[in-house]
Amino acid sequence: MILAALGRALWMAFAMLWEVLWPLILGFMISGIVQAVVSKREMARLFGDDRPASLVKASALGAASSSCSYAAVAIARSLVRKGANFTAAMAFELASTNLVVELSIIMIVLLGWHFALAEFLGAPLMVVLLALLFRRFLTPQLVAEARAQAERGIAGKMEGHAAMHMEVTEGALWHRLRSEKGRTAISHYFVMDWVAVWKDVVGGLLIAGALAAWVPPHWWARIFLTGRATWATVWGPIIGPVIAVLSFVCSVGNVPLAVVLWNGGLSFGGVIAFIFADLIVLPILDIYRKYYGWRMMWLLLGTFYTTMAVAASIVGGVFRVLGLIPSHHAARVVAATVTLNYTTVLNVIFLAVAALLIRRFLKTGGPNMLRMMDMPQTGARTMPHHGSHHTRPDDV
Repeated sequence: MILAALGRALWMAFAMLWEVLWPLILGFMISGIVQAVVSKREMARLFGDDRPASLVKASALGAASSSCSYAAVAIARSLVRKGANFTAAMAFELASTNLVVELSIIMIVLLGWHFALAEFLGAPLMVVLLALLFRRFLTPQLVAEARAQAERGIAGKMEGHAAMHMEVTEGALWHRLRSEKGRTAISHYFVMDWVAVWKDVVGGLLIAGALAAWVPPHWWARIFLTGRATWATVWGPIIGPVIAVLSFVCSVGNVPLAVVLWNGGLSFGGVIAFIFADLIVLPILDIYRKYYGWRMMWLLLGTFYTTMAVAASIVGGVFRVLGLIPSHHAARVVAATVTLNYTTVLNVIFLAVAALLIRRFLKTGGPNMLRMMDMPQTGARTMPHHGSHHTRPDDV
């Protein structure tokens, strides 16, 4: 009985992985291409204040970076230590985990374009709301305390990854992508992003598989108040981030779990709020404590939670008025089958592409870089060069 239940959960998790494999590879490949040609050297100077123009630049650069929540948090601290405006650095974080291409692709495949569009519209709204909340609650004294704590350099996670500087900026775009340095940079970003998020992806799939296989539908109905439509709409964006905080799953790994919650009856706004909340999961809250101190950690939790819940409520309300919310809570990924179809063909093709990128990564000093991914940034500065591609710490 127990083995059978465990087998159902594992098979469900594998079926979900099979469904999202090619979108994941495609998304990280596109992300690697963008990161390889977008320079991060000027970030601290671009993030000098919290004016709308600076927040737009911060969001754009966040969208062009890695989707790993831990890497985004580490980069943000690096920016703060180099003098960047704190609000702009946090806007970078929000965009880095909510506007990246791989997340949109996965959401389209698993949940549908409605959710991807809601995420794309909700992320800038979160930046605006966060800026307004910070102007009210973020005092100069608190920022000074946070900067002083940040300067202590207490280790968090993915700091070596955040410090690596591999982008190629010389020449025309097409030339950069075709050059030896460009192809090497793409392969390195591709593999490192995978290494950064694989635990979250696997964890999210396992949790989603277990919940899909084991939790009875009537339990979800009670938790999400599905029998009372008005209350469910209000309750969803409130409970969604709470589930995210307790699930420990962040980055793109929370999308499979979002599918299960949607199928279980969580409101549209609740699902969006859950996906938004990858920056306030418990391990990341602990990193905020190390980076900025207890007081700033609590402020980030309160403002981020409020921002995520309110933005999800607003987007959900707009989509409801426009009739864009799917009428049925049934995502296709829960059909635990693997057959010879377009998904299988695309998986084979993109696995071959991934193999080529991994091969180049291994031949150009990639394994040495992997050992530095969790090193403090001071350690990453001793990173050696490999072949013709110069891999340097990010000196923003």
